[in-house]
Amino acid sequence: MEEELEFVYDSTKEDMNKAISHMEKALVKIRAGRANPTMLEGIMVEYYGSPTPLGQVSNINTPDARTISIQAWEKQIIPDIEKAIMNAGLGFNPMNNGESVIISVPPLTEERRRDLAKLAKSETENAKVGVR
Repeated sequence: MEEELEFVYDSTKEDMNKAISHMEKALVKIRAGRANPTMLEGIMVEYYGSPTPLGQVSNINTPDARTISIQAWEKQIIPDIEKAIMNAGLGFNPMNNGESVIISVPPLTEERRRDLAKLAKSETENAKVGVR
């Protein structure tokens, strides 16, 4: 009997932690007006015919609060990186300077802030449901 309770407790705890972890990952991707390399997590680049995470084909850094710089390991994939960012639907307009891809993160508008607040509320609500 005690083993069954412990099993239920452990599996429930694991499910709750998964829901919280998923929510944290979703909230990190929400753009808050400041450049952050994690905004680009999940972007897949076509690399030698197979989709590869952007972080595995390039170095991503933030030289300042409004700019993300992406240095590709191989220069011939820079157009593919640019295309993948455009197709990701994040609202970024990447610029290819031949050496790297630069993304200028625009300041948030009031409308976009409201949309992000709704998205954050939705993600937290989904996490609450997952925990229950």
